[in-house]
Amino acid sequence: MLMTEIKCDIKDINLAEQGKNQIEWAFKDMPVLSSIQKRFIEEKPFEGLKLSACSHVTKETAALCTVLKAGGADTILIASNPLSTQDDVAAALVKYYDIPVYAIAGESLETYKRHIQEAINHEPDLIMEDGCDLVSTLHIERPDLADKVIGSTEETTTGIIRLQAMEKEGKLRFPAVGVNTSLTKHLYDNRYGTGQSSMDGIIRATNILIAGKTVVISGYGWCGKGCALRAKALGANVIVCEVDPLKALEAAMEGYRVMPIEKAALEGDIFLTVTGDKHVVDVKHLLTMKDGAFVANAGHFDWEINVSGLKEFTTEIKQIRPNLEEYKLNNGKSIYVLSQGRLVNLAAAEGHPASVMDMSFANQALGMEFIVKNKGKLENKLYTLPHEVDVKIAELKLKSMGIEIDTLTPEQEEYLHSWKL
Repeated sequence: MLMTEIKCDIKDINLAEQGKNQIEWAFKDMPVLSSIQKRFIEEKPFEGLKLSACSHVTKETAALCTVLKAGGADTILIASNPLSTQDDVAAALVKYYDIPVYAIAGESLETYKRHIQEAINHEPDLIMEDGCDLVSTLHIERPDLADKVIGSTEETTTGIIRLQAMEKEGKLRFPAVGVNTSLTKHLYDNRYGTGQSSMDGIIRATNILIAGKTVVISGYGWCGKGCALRAKALGANVIVCEVDPLKALEAAMEGYRVMPIEKAALEGDIFLTVTGDKHVVDVKHLLTMKDGAFVANAGHFDWEINVSGLKEFTTEIKQIRPNLEEYKLNNGKSIYVLSQGRLVNLAAAEGHPASVMDMSFANQALGMEFIVKNKGKLENKLYTLPHEVDVKIAELKLKSMGIEIDTLTPEQEEYLHSWKL
């Protein structure tokens, strides 16, 4: 435990200067969030409220946390993934922005769970999350504090799946906003952010040529679409594995080969999972892969690839490069696992570029404001932000890009809202 004037648990406070540079660099490419910050400074929508954030501790998340603090929130930040923390950013938030941070790159599961307790002990009025670990732990272990929470926002598909399950079972004790369902989040962040950063992580971890390789994408949601698009652009032959007939059909119409993972396992050179489900690449698939196949995950949790099960058939695990391990199997083959099966785009790379997180985190900030403004009016269920919020974010983003668009004339407006000829 590093003791400073602010209680925290970070790697090294001496990394703060570089982290401050990183945060300032991110802000330069986040004009929408910056405009929201200016308003929050004046209006202080979160004055007197405590906020616990459980997210990837990156320069972009740091920018968001400073915006929420500018809005009056007493903010604490913990990592939502043990491998995604940028230690210099964590140090900068503590030293220069007075935000307590509990996050260390590579932290153990025990440390991760302890940090979740720190976020709970903050006794939050608001929760901002990526994955729903904090919300689910709070419901299970401290239901008394859950009743104090005004509401939460959720960044990722995986977290929304868990919130939907809680709502369906009648277990959700406060309203939640599914940020990932906003158009200005999943149409851009999931597709362009995940697509680019996942391929970036694979290349950084392996330094292999993508062109000419067969890349297998498990899952063809918006994240899978982005990953397939980027792999194809790099010259890969792309195979898509899906369980949803509609998504599978869409992938086929886009020109990708579509087949079950059992068949794809025999052909792939690089495997990337983006499903949010468990063991979509299981041991039986791993054992039939080519000698030298690479497996990576861009879904939230590290169980999409059954790495723990693979260890039972492994004679040796050898560290080849940072974020690249060779599993020597008892069948004579080797399988290369990237980032221990955790989020490859955040563990081996830097996550999404700031320009796309600008829209995602604008949704987070406005989601928090929506919850506070509607305190006592919302049911304990999962919400999507109003359409006009999406439109406003898109307008601000277009303006920052110097892009103008057409507007309807009164005659056109009337025509679109009339049923008469």
